[in-house]
Amino acid sequence: MVQLKKLTQEVLTAILKGIDEGIHVVNTEGKTIFYNEVAAKHDGMDVLEVQGKHLIDAFPSLTEMSSTLLKVINTKKPIYNQTQVYMNVHGTRIDTINTTLPIFLGKEMIGAVEIAKDYSRMKLLAERLLDLQKGLHNSRKKKILKQVTYTLKDLLTVNSLFMSMKEEARKLAKSDSPILVYGESGTGKELFVQGIHHESLCSSGPFIAQNCAAIPETLLESLLFGTAKGSYTGAVDRKGLFELADGGTLFLDELHTMPIELQAKLLRVLEDGMVRRVGGTQNTSVNVRVIASMNLHPSKALQDEKLRSDLYYRLNVFTFSLIPLRERKEDILFLADYFMKEYNQKLHKKVKGFADTLELFFMNYHWPGNVRELKHTIEYMMNVCESELLRDEDLPIMLRHLGRSPAQRENCPSESMALRKNIDDLEKKLIMNALDKSEGNINQAAKLLEIPRQTLQYKMKKLKD
Repeated sequence: MVQLKKLTQEVLTAILKGIDEGIHVVNTEGKTIFYNEVAAKHDGMDVLEVQGKHLIDAFPSLTEMSSTLLKVINTKKPIYNQTQVYMNVHGTRIDTINTTLPIFLGKEMIGAVEIAKDYSRMKLLAERLLDLQKGLHNSRKKKILKQVTYTLKDLLTVNSLFMSMKEEARKLAKSDSPILVYGESGTGKELFVQGIHHESLCSSGPFIAQNCAAIPETLLESLLFGTAKGSYTGAVDRKGLFELADGGTLFLDELHTMPIELQAKLLRVLEDGMVRRVGGTQNTSVNVRVIASMNLHPSKALQDEKLRSDLYYRLNVFTFSLIPLRERKEDILFLADYFMKEYNQKLHKKVKGFADTLELFFMNYHWPGNVRELKHTIEYMMNVCESELLRDEDLPIMLRHLGRSPAQRENCPSESMALRKNIDDLEKKLIMNALDKSEGNINQAAKLLEIPRQTLQYKMKKLKD
């Protein structure tokens, strides 16, 4: 048993040593019982300088309040993704991002483990992103790189409400007030925002887009506001996105994923137009039009405390709620036809249109991915199509599974007992079956259904509406 226990400990130690993250384990007294090479490299220490020592002896700048390991020992509660800045015994400043967890043996806590990432390396990544943005910004100024943008004309629609929204956006674009855009995924939020920038008085200035969910939250602050020299190991004076977007538009996508604390700093910039770099003491004035977007409804974001109410009311000067595709039915076939023609040109094909059964499916499908899903569906179908018409069998497999083949459209009892609903559902299935069997020929389908051709056309039109 003793030999097995020793073997288990050796295997566990080998695993922990091989992990590409800093691992630091302390007992309930705060003494280090495991410390791997990666953690030592992060901390600028030798393993032997930490192993067996009390945490504060190895890192004298830490206290029971500032140390994440000691805090977890005291509270018995985990801490996730918290930044920690401290000095090692040699006087070197260390920046890490830590996830710290209590270790329990049954109901008794026996210590805590910390998984640390080198914050300095992650900040360097953020700085490289800023350098890239800055390079593009400077190129625009020199007219070397032409900025590619969309206009509101590129947001295609025949829906009267959506057309009115585009016209309103065109008018409000002339203001410098912030804008909040809400829309489900795939409704064209960035295209809409770029269209507003194009119509604005700052259209000749930069347009910079940043997805707030695409970068770790601990780096987002330095990315947005920039850094001052000495704010962390190796930090230099560097402009953030607000300064790079000066004289133009900064688009913050998925705003509700931005940490609440950072939202407060964003609000201050919107209020006074002043930016202070991370670690800096001076304020810089910026003239930036901020447009934010969310795919989570604002009321839900407020309810879930993912959006500050004061920030929401500041952004809510102008708000646009983009209409999902399922609520603008007249756009479905209009856009499908547009994408078909676009891919005809790209793929050198001569597809002429859609089978009637496919049109019915398009009109009745929910399109949870909105215009993006429709475009990708047409792209797939155009690649596999071998006839002059796009048909049900050309649909991606996931959509075919939703009931496009006769075998998949077997009569199933409805959960609802409503007579009218069940009759309508049955009528729809019979019509689609008949059109399938007649390969889209309306005359033959009408004969199979034993109804006049005009009646079938009327019912098909009703289904589309």
